[in-house]
Amino acid sequence: MEGIKVLLIDSDQNDALSIYLREKLVIDGGCYVTFENEGNLALEKFKQNSFDVVIMKINTIEYPNLIKELKRVDPDCCIIAFMEEENYELAAELERMGIYDILISPLNAERLSFLIKKGREMHTVMVTHHRLTQSLHEHNVSLQKQNVLLSDRIEDSTKNLSKLYEDLRSTYLRTIKALAQAIDARDHYTHSHSQSVARYAVAIAEELHLSARDIEHIREACELHDLGKIGIQDSILVKPSELTPEEWETMKRHPVTGAQILEPLTFLSNVIELIRQHHERYDGTGYPEGKRGEEILFGARIIHLADAYEAMRSARSYRKTPLSKQEALAEIKKYNGTQFDPKIVKVFLKIVDRLDPG
Repeated sequence: MEGIKVLLIDSDQNDALSIYLREKLVIDGGCYVTFENEGNLALEKFKQNSFDVVIMKINTIEYPNLIKELKRVDPDCCIIAFMEEENYELAAELERMGIYDILISPLNAERLSFLIKKGREMHTVMVTHHRLTQSLHEHNVSLQKQNVLLSDRIEDSTKNLSKLYEDLRSTYLRTIKALAQAIDARDHYTHSHSQSVARYAVAIAEELHLSARDIEHIREACELHDLGKIGIQDSILVKPSELTPEEWETMKRHPVTGAQILEPLTFLSNVIELIRQHHERYDGTGYPEGKRGEEILFGARIIHLADAYEAMRSARSYRKTPLSKQEALAEIKKYNGTQFDPKIVKVFLKIVDRLDPG
């Protein structure tokens, strides 16, 4: 936790729990802690400084209005509440207001450290998301200018056409990848998900001795495979409970949506089909078309297994605790030949200890 900037808000500065919390943050954690016991003063400090995490005691402070004002200043701020005793109704209200998590007395030092670190990571991810969005906008403006320039000079620039095409191709690809990263960053649980899927999938493809061209197509498809989630509302994408049938149908459209977004980029034609098929299952029960067996592109079958394993080994909004390595492998083996291609499962089991030491 060293170096993390924390704003601690508690109306009772002599409260034993608050004092203990400050000691843990400063002495044990090396955090920079600013303490305030009045909501208005705390809000002013928050406006004037850049804090990684806000910790708020839910006691006499007018917490609903203060939380609302903090979120107005920084919509992505990470607020952790702490309470003397458990209160499920109050906890639910705090979650609706955008609280990151809740600490209950007696404080667990390990959980406190974990939440502080993850809270800063979440705040960093969201700030990065906004920067990526701004970068995407700037890229689009740049592309529009380049397209106008290309139209005006095409006759006189025939000899440079190849280079211009490659520049545009590279710019488009960087822009699309920036957008895909921003989509991953919408939910801190899925931050870097696409890069992790790519790592698993590329390792499988290399073990299968696929061509360098096929491996690169698989890598790019992994980096862009969730692009279609841009059209899914956050209320569905990060829902902490089971999706309704209607929400699930919306979620199932994302492979097709992603493929449609990329269709104008003809140089990605091989990648587009991998994205469209990455949720097809070996036994034909997948989506969007219910393809089965060899009907599914081999690269898509590799991505499907890599995506499933990475999801099981990561925390999610609907499952805070990731599956252990052995639990995830048990699921892979259980659905070998139904959800997953047996040839790919065999290779994955051979190399998984190298990819995921557990």
